[in-house]
This record gives sequence, structure tokens and C-alpha cells, in this order.
Amino acid sequence: MSKSEARQSLKDKRRIVIKIGSALLAESGNVLSQRIADYCRQIAQLMGEGYEFLIVTSGAVAAGMGRLGLDARPTKVNELQAIAAIGQMKLMQVYEEEISRLDLISSMVLLTHDDFSDRRRYLNARSTLTRLMKLGAVPLINENDTVATDEIKFGDNDTLCALVTNLVDADLQIILTDVDGLMDKDPNIFEDAERVVEASADDQSLELLSSDRTSSLGRGGMLSKVKAARLASRSGADTAIASGRVKNILIRLLKREDLGTYLFSESKSLKSRKRWIADQLKPTGKIVIDSGAAMAISGGGVSLLAVGVVKVSGEFDRGDLVECCDEEGTSIAQGLVNYSSSDIEQLKGFNSENYSSRVKHVYEDELVHCDNLVIV
Repeated sequence: MSKSEARQSLKDKRRIVIKIGSALLAESGNVLSQRIADYCRQIAQLMGEGYEFLIVTSGAVAAGMGRLGLDARPTKVNELQAIAAIGQMKLMQVYEEEISRLDLISSMVLLTHDDFSDRRRYLNARSTLTRLMKLGAVPLINENDTVATDEIKFGDNDTLCALVTNLVDADLQIILTDVDGLMDKDPNIFEDAERVVEASADDQSLELLSSDRTSSLGRGGMLSKVKAARLASRSGADTAIASGRVKNILIRLLKREDLGTYLFSESKSLKSRKRWIADQLKPTGKIVIDSGAAMAISGGGVSLLAVGVVKVSGEFDRGDLVECCDEEGTSIAQGLVNYSSSDIEQLKGFNSENYSSRVKHVYEDELVHCDNLVIV
């Protein structure tokens, strides 16, 4: 897609996931009811025009801090989880009041990484969200902070937004933040910094333009938004990053006004199963492969064989998700493995005709079949 065509395609985007950042919903931890009311008003108007919306909302911790009168965000996990539990009630109360006032129905969905890593739970979540939209409800989605640990956290709600976008086959994700979009250089240093109007979501150079700066109320900076755009592009979804402080921002974006940064997908949309594999953020182990295997796999459509394996890291079982890296440590692909780590230790470097003499059970010739392998 050319840049000139990118925003014009907005007229065809009907299923949309909106992420609303903590900085937009809180000032010193106080939820801004008026801002939520304004977003809900725009969503109600657009739903009347045939759009479907899901909202990934930050702000639970910020709202909890406001309720407790805290100025600084705590750092201990158990304190953050308790504060999130308090704030989640307040946050959802505000959304419910405003959505009900518009004669719409809201629903609350709290997710963890396990809901995406387990295939059955993934499909159940997809089915539930799809049904909610068919019922005309607006799903309000957040990470279940009260049970999530560092090992299973998404990291930030930008990532969660992209995963939900892929989960429900959305056409577009809109990430609302407190800045006007991605800038071509750091505006805090360079007075001549300009907004990036449009770019490919798969453009690796965008990460160099992104700052790791985060606010005291939230976890995600611009870098996480650029990575979220690339993640969503795997399902063919585009991304708009824009300021949620702009009046009628949702309506104006969908009318194709030149606001924010528009990152369009140039990736071929992955099939549902491969998309699920690609969305997994926590591989259980790593397989290091030689240059020949790395080159073959990078071309696509090729399975991983034991003869190309150099090293195995971590402990994993048959069916687990593993990362495939070259000998320099660069990630090449990830996929579902047919053998345990202990079996692969015995099989590495050997051809398939030698398998039966080295392991007790021979399942497949491939360690990872190409149907279960996704290039990253």
C-alpha cells in the first residue's frame, strides 16, 4: 500500500480496537470522567454508522492511586495489584455510567497472558468477544493486574491492544496517548521535530525514532506503540497513534483527517493458528540453529530438522512454544516443538533416520513443522 492510499483505506475499517492510555484518564491519579464521557459519545455516534468497537483501557492503577490519595506509583507487585483492584472498580463504574447514558451496553473482560498462550482459552476469549459485539455490547478490556505476575504480564496495554486486535480480526487499532503521534526526532531536544504522518508498520527504523520515556502513571512509551503496530500488522490491521486530547479525535480520524501517525500494514495476514503462535510472548525455551538452517527457515515454508540444531536452552516438553535463533543470538522464528528439550539434546546434528536409536519415542521427522513455525 502506498502512503497516499493508506488513510483512504480508513473508510473500509469497520472493527476497531481503541487503547486509551493512563495519562488521558488521570491527573495525579484522578479519573477524568468527562474525558471518558467524550470518548463514549464519539463511539456511540460511530456505532450508529456501522462501526464495531472494543476498548482496551488503562487507568486502573491510576484510579486506585486517586482513591487512596497516593502521589507516587508504588513499585512492589503486591501493592500495585491491590491498588489496581481498587481502581478497577472506579474505572469500570465511570465507563458503565457513561455508556448506559448513551443507551448502550458495556461489558468487562479482564485478560492475562495465559488467556493467549493456552489455545483453548484463546479461542474461548475470541468467541466471547465476538458474541459481545454481536449483542451490541462494548467490551471494556484490561489486563487482570490482580493476578498477573512479572512472568506473565503483557508488559503494557499497547501490547494487549495489539493482541486483542489480532484475536478478533480487527481492521484497525487506535492508540490514544497524550502526544500528537510519532515524531521524527526527540521533540524535547530538537525544536524542529516533525510528526511522522504515515509509514509502514513493518519499518524497522521506526524503533530508532521511539523514546523509552514512560509516565509515572503508565508503563508504555512510544516504543511500545511502534512494536504494537508491528504486532497488529501480522493480522493485516493498521494502527493510528494520536492524541486523545484532540476534540472529536475518533470521529476525525475515521473521517481521514491528517491527525496523528498512521502506520499501515504491509504484511501478509497470517492464518489464525499461525497468528496465535506469533502472538505468544513467552517462549519456554530456545533452539540455536546453524547458518544453513537459519537461511532455509527465513525463506518460509521450511520445517526445522534436527540436523541443523547446534544448541538447546531451557527445559520444555513436546507441544511447547520455542524460539529459534541463529548462532549470533538473533531470533529467526518461533513455533510449537514436536520433541522435548531432553530429546532434542540427543537428536541435534543427526538426520531423521538416526532418531530411533537415540530417543525412546519417534513422533515426527521435523522438530518444528513449518505449519507450526512463524518467522519473526
